[in-house]
Amino acid sequence: MQARRTILRVLLAAAFALAGYFHIMHPAPFLRITPAWVPAPATVILVTGICELFGAAGLLIPSLRRLAGILLALYSVCVFPANIQHALLFAGHGGGWTGWLYHGPRLLFQPVIVWLCLFAGGLIDWPFTRKDPVAHSPARFPRPHPPTTPKA
Repeated sequence: MQARRTILRVLLAAAFALAGYFHIMHPAPFLRITPAWVPAPATVILVTGICELFGAAGLLIPSLRRLAGILLALYSVCVFPANIQHALLFAGHGGGWTGWLYHGPRLLFQPVIVWLCLFAGGLIDWPFTRKDPVAHSPARFPRPHPPTTPKA
């Protein structure tokens, strides 16, 4: 399982680093999908890019891995309104990969991204662990001994 976690961690770090780069260097597409209620959208896009870069680096530093996993999971929840906005703005205008064929799975995949962040951070294991049937059996826990009476 450790090899799987390492591979996913590296891939996730690369994805967040790439996204961070694009948020900082090419913010225009992100500005178009930022909901109107978000204050100072250009600043928010810049800060999100910085957060993605730091989060990606944090996943690769063992002492920061857990914190990075938690913060990237929270980040992924917080940007979900922008993903919805993106889908509402552009999915109806395109067909095929520019329409709901892209946006529908993208919205459904967001909880998986949250899970990946937590998994890469070493906070959760499921579903890559086998359930140990003995670990959950009542026989695992010793029963208390009956009280002993002194012999006369």
